[in-house]
Amino acid sequence: MKLAKYYLSPGNRSAQLETAGSLGASWVQFGNELLLYTDENQWTGLVGRAAQRTLPLQEYPTTVNRENMYLVVQKGRLFQQEHPEVPVIVDHGRFLLVELDPKQAQQIEVGNLPCFTLRPLEDNQIVFKVSERTDAAAPVASIQNLVNQVSRASLEADLTQLVSYPTRFSTSTHYANAATWAQGRLAAMNYSTQLQSITVNGSTSQNVIADKLGSGMGERDIVLVTAHLDSINHKDGPLAISPGADDNGSGSAGLLQMANVLQNHSSQHDLRFVLFGGEEQGLFGSQQFVAHLSASEQQRIRAVVNMDMIGCLNGPSPSVLLEGAPISQNVMEGLQAAATTYTQLDVQTSLNPYDSDHVPFIQNGIPAVLTIEGADGANDGVHSIRDTIDRINYDLALEILRMNVAFVAISSSG
Repeated sequence: MKLAKYYLSPGNRSAQLETAGSLGASWVQFGNELLLYTDENQWTGLVGRAAQRTLPLQEYPTTVNRENMYLVVQKGRLFQQEHPEVPVIVDHGRFLLVELDPKQAQQIEVGNLPCFTLRPLEDNQIVFKVSERTDAAAPVASIQNLVNQVSRASLEADLTQLVSYPTRFSTSTHYANAATWAQGRLAAMNYSTQLQSITVNGSTSQNVIADKLGSGMGERDIVLVTAHLDSINHKDGPLAISPGADDNGSGSAGLLQMANVLQNHSSQHDLRFVLFGGEEQGLFGSQQFVAHLSASEQQRIRAVVNMDMIGCLNGPSPSVLLEGAPISQNVMEGLQAAATTYTQLDVQTSLNPYDSDHVPFIQNGIPAVLTIEGADGANDGVHSIRDTIDRINYDLALEILRMNVAFVAISSSG
């Protein structure tokens, strides 16, 4: 295969994608970058058609076997840190296109911790999109009032407490202490709380659950806000220092902040906040949480907003990735609308759900979306002793929380 890049300009990306797709080559979209690829014997014709349409192509200097093209979805830089020998064709942080022999790819996947995944590249695939900025709707006063209550001081205090535990490894005493502390914080906000026992590789851990009943009469739906409470240090082992400030102290502290803001919100539908254990070992907490839901409980879930790594600014402007599946489309659109109206966030979207606690919900037909810092692949400190609180950008975290607060308030109200 011969390869070429084409950059989609803001303002008319859809029309440009349609034009590029008419060239007769296969393609894969990474935000503003479109990668075109075709057999060598068809290359001259492709270049000629691109010239006729005045599409400037940037040709790759090397060729790649089609069966060796794999999509990687990773946390931070964990795939590249573990496999620096693998050639990277396209690098967009969380999303990579790499060149791998299929046998080597199979060996990498076997026994891998949930830090990244490999998927054979599909032709004509949108990996993620960069949303066009549209005119914002007028803010609703009651929602704006909630958004304005998002507090850096409170967020920073909770995150400082979370990173004070030497580790939040899911089966450690330190994790149990963190879970008990978080339950106490939620109980002090007048939520009905419980610790749900879960099993992580044969040992016991906990999910922290907090509920607030809606004011609607009769049958009510429910909106969930979730994050994983645990942290991990892959290099140095389960007993090693693992502050987990961004992954996922930021999401856990963010959940507590949202609970604080929404504690007096008069919502028609129920609210539930869940801090999961066992995420870093393989989504154990969220899998077991979903497995314990009855069919009727699953059906009344309107939306799940999951926060995992919301605190590191990895580019020049604050951005968020909304990651879901087709079943999550309405939730993604609602979050994007909230971002446009109540924040200055740049929004990216992806229908390639991977490796966070939104996935078990999606696998069970429940609309769930991951909200994660944009370009998280530039964050090279996760799962290590270097994931420290001094790396947190509170301005970004607060913007993501404002988006999530607005969406949850709107979604639970009507």
